[in-house]
Amino acid sequence: MKLESQRREYLSGGLRRGDLAADPLDQFGRWMQQALEAEVPDPTAMAAATVSADGQPSQRIVLLKHFDERGFVFYTNFESRKALELAGNSRVSLLFFWNAINRQIKICGTAGRIGEDESAAYFAARPRPSQLAAMASRQSRVLESREKLLAAFREFDERHRGAEVPLPEDWGGYRVNAHEYEFWQGRPDRLHDRFRYSAGAAGDWIIERLAP
Repeated sequence: MKLESQRREYLSGGLRRGDLAADPLDQFGRWMQQALEAEVPDPTAMAAATVSADGQPSQRIVLLKHFDERGFVFYTNFESRKALELAGNSRVSLLFFWNAINRQIKICGTAGRIGEDESAAYFAARPRPSQLAAMASRQSRVLESREKLLAAFREFDERHRGAEVPLPEDWGGYRVNAHEYEFWQGRPDRLHDRFRYSAGAAGDWIIERLAP
């Protein structure tokens, strides 16, 4: 397996300072809308990186379910590895990689739990199988076999047959409050465009071009 020669050119249009919104949330919204219009596969998928107590980073793909001026929301089990690490260190990094349009967005900030009412409203809107899966899976814990997982799924399905599935006590949302954004646009010859937004002391945003 020779990976050294695996490469391609990024031939999409460039990104200029004058193209950028003054507020990074507005810029994020623009790019998300363009990703949706371009039918990028799984545009809401993002890598979420957390850090353990001994300094070991860990990443996994989660789905962005909402964003506004308060932050970026995703959902998980409160006993999962990510949640336990966030309990000890609230710093988190999110990364969107849209290969089809040669773009990345990195977001750095801190994460905290959202209110139970907000989590319950989202949980109620999920498909029933997804609700049951959230109840059945003890996320990140060692699993004896897949059959054990399926048995738990069937048990909860039967237990709540003909009734609404209640919000599990160990499941809900996190909101990431961002203090740094980076927008990356692939360009030919590895001369990519990168712009960083950093939160200023006066509540403004400082925009800087970074070397690729």
